[in-house]
Amino acid sequence: MKVHMFVDEGLGHSSYLIDLGDGSAAVIDPPRFITAHHVVAEREGLTVVWTIDTHSHADYVTGSPSLARRGATFVAPAASRLTTPHHGVTDGENIELVRRVRLTALATPGHTPDHYAYILEHDGRPVALFSGGSLMVGTVGRTDLSGPDLVEPLAHEMFRSLRRFDDLPGDLTVYPTHGAGSFCSAASASDRTSTLERERATNALFSTGDEGEFVTHLVHSFGTFPTYFSRLPELNRFGPTHYDSIPSLPSLLPEDLERHIVEGGVVVDARPAASFSERHVPGAVSNALRDVFGSWLGWLIEPDRPIVFVLEPHQDRSDLVRQCLDVGHERLAGELAGGIDAWTASGRATSTLPLVDANRISRQIIDVRQAHEFAAGHIPGARNVELALVHAADLPGMEMTVMCGHGERAMTAASLLARRGRRDVTVFDGGPDTWSNATQRPLSTGP
Repeated sequence: MKVHMFVDEGLGHSSYLIDLGDGSAAVIDPPRFITAHHVVAEREGLTVVWTIDTHSHADYVTGSPSLARRGATFVAPAASRLTTPHHGVTDGENIELVRRVRLTALATPGHTPDHYAYILEHDGRPVALFSGGSLMVGTVGRTDLSGPDLVEPLAHEMFRSLRRFDDLPGDLTVYPTHGAGSFCSAASASDRTSTLERERATNALFSTGDEGEFVTHLVHSFGTFPTYFSRLPELNRFGPTHYDSIPSLPSLLPEDLERHIVEGGVVVDARPAASFSERHVPGAVSNALRDVFGSWLGWLIEPDRPIVFVLEPHQDRSDLVRQCLDVGHERLAGELAGGIDAWTASGRATSTLPLVDANRISRQIIDVRQAHEFAAGHIPGARNVELALVHAADLPGMEMTVMCGHGERAMTAASLLARRGRRDVTVFDGGPDTWSNATQRPLSTGP
């Protein structure tokens, strides 16, 4: 047997294709579009006959129902109460994937109430632990995604669930679903896989034997998470819309875009921050196309609002659409044909948002990074207002410079402020280290 790993860096999500040794394969926690998995399966001469979910995912739309439509058997916890056709497993159930290879399901509530981990066994010997959102590299899954009333009860459940791994061999490889970059985990290491021996030696949450200490440590480690996390579990429970392939964006004329805005739609400009700075459609939201594009789109744009995109010619439309659909954004109205050049050529006005260096930074600095990033190092005197909170924040009525780690999130924040009518905002071109290197002054730490 061989395990192939697939990582979505933007979502911090790992999924796995298991070569079962007889020409068949199983997939663990597949993404909505499994193009890369199919490429490997075809190369290796494999047919996907099993698709297995560890829990009701909040951070992405599962690909298991689509795989089931193509003939795979869909396995998921019975506790997930899925309405799509599947085999609901219960605690301790064994599933024979092929002769001599079986999967043992372990109820491990904590990250979610319905969470399961799976032990892969060959000839009765454990060879892999697919831990989902329970045990991760250097940390464990957060327990606050199911609502505030369940945070501590699920933290206690998580402690007890982790103890189910105590008797497993130390050399057993751990394959988590969430990792670095995932909002589903507490602070974690950058590695994607580990072993139980390593986690017992280095993972403070996993190794502690004191339940009270574990719960206190865990629940005080959580940062904010995207608002779309509250709706994706139900979307996954009822079954997402099936796509045979990633759809294309329709082309729209400038007048179509104007009508779209009048009818309540939103314009998302996915060009780099520097391009948006120079000129953009008035009222557009900047969200540069990169690995985390989908996460920020899902966090900042309401799912029922149709979106028109502004792009540069070389940008990957297929990747943009995939990221949108991965976080459950289905109302993709199209893209502005010809981009910003077509808008300008039509005689329509554009707006600008200045990028500034350390010599032109305003006295009032708004740092829109996550709280833990801000605490690790920031410009002295800067105020931390996380990007997701900028639109509703009570900010001073004075000239300000918005900043983040590189400039993309800051430009997004500035575009949101411009939509509120602010015309006194600039964006710092860089991050805290850029400022420190330019000024030869140290950064501040702490909240």
